[in-house]
Amino acid sequence: MKLTIDRSDLLRALSHVQSVVERRNTIPILSNVLLAAGSGSLTLTATDLDIEAVDAADAHVDQEGALTAPAQTLFDVVRKLPETAEVQLEYMPDNQRLSIQAGRSRFALPTLPAADFQTMVRDEGAVSFSLDVNDLKRLIDKTRFAISTEETRYYLNGVYLHIHKGEDGSKLRAVATDGHRLALSEIDAPQGSDSLAGVIIPRKAVSEIRRLIDGYDGVIEVSASEAKIVFTAGRAVLTTKLIDGSFPDYARVIPQNNEQTLKAGNVALEKAVDRVATVSAERSRSVKMSLEADKVVLTVNHAETGHGVEEVEGEYGGEPMEIGFNARYLLDVFQQVDGDEILFDFNDPASPALVRDPADPASRYVLMPLRV
Repeated sequence: MKLTIDRSDLLRALSHVQSVVERRNTIPILSNVLLAAGSGSLTLTATDLDIEAVDAADAHVDQEGALTAPAQTLFDVVRKLPETAEVQLEYMPDNQRLSIQAGRSRFALPTLPAADFQTMVRDEGAVSFSLDVNDLKRLIDKTRFAISTEETRYYLNGVYLHIHKGEDGSKLRAVATDGHRLALSEIDAPQGSDSLAGVIIPRKAVSEIRRLIDGYDGVIEVSASEAKIVFTAGRAVLTTKLIDGSFPDYARVIPQNNEQTLKAGNVALEKAVDRVATVSAERSRSVKMSLEADKVVLTVNHAETGHGVEEVEGEYGGEPMEIGFNARYLLDVFQQVDGDEILFDFNDPASPALVRDPADPASRYVLMPLRV
């Protein structure tokens, strides 16, 4: 293998694939990236056996071939080369090293045979459809913060992507929950997606998909089967295994009859919660919200860490009520709101609250209360 490639093109492709690689690996070749040169391009592939990322970049190929090299080291070397550099990659069979040259810089990295590298096979009979990249970004960004990190409830360790059919037509809906909060966002179902069965995309894969499409402007091709889902963004392709489990019936926890609504400024409420949470106990981070006709009073009272009170203007039409929430969960929701105002729909202090963004009616959030 021998080729010349622009440093920025190589770095872009490497950045899309190398993050899939696990830093600590008991199988040496899984720490490597597969480099395959041919037909005027260099194709890079990385995998952890659950996720596979592929990208390609134009290159002047003098000699076709394939090998694997340490992903993290190669990425770090290329990242530190001069921005306008032309990078020469060549396999040296005498010492089985990958030679990297750029100007006066010279490196040699160990390699392993490409034949030992495992790639993922696509499943037959997959459902395929296209998504606008901004729609996919929104589905991910509005929900991934609520993914559970509790490994024992593995079926909550991802985003549930499925078709929801309601009175307003078919929607492609993304849902995530950790049992204490829930995030939901949806778009009109793309053409060809109606037969999509519900799939749970693992947390790591969600992050990698988001990284892959960051800065990409175009259409995303999606292909989903029972076991895998594939996202294609131009020349970049990410394939991931799905979580084999049943996502709970989340619709049961979404409040339908919360009729007491608080309307407040999103930024003002966010900053007030952030300030008052400074003196909350680190473990529970409980904040009490006292709802009155024209304001909401936020209170934290802890014997060891102190006492804090904040008042924020708001409109509330229900009976005065006190309800507690985890401050971190509140702050996570505030960060998803696009508009200037935020709406909280309450029933009673022991029931979940529904949070809405008037600027984005296709997204909703549910917060379970804490005892205060």
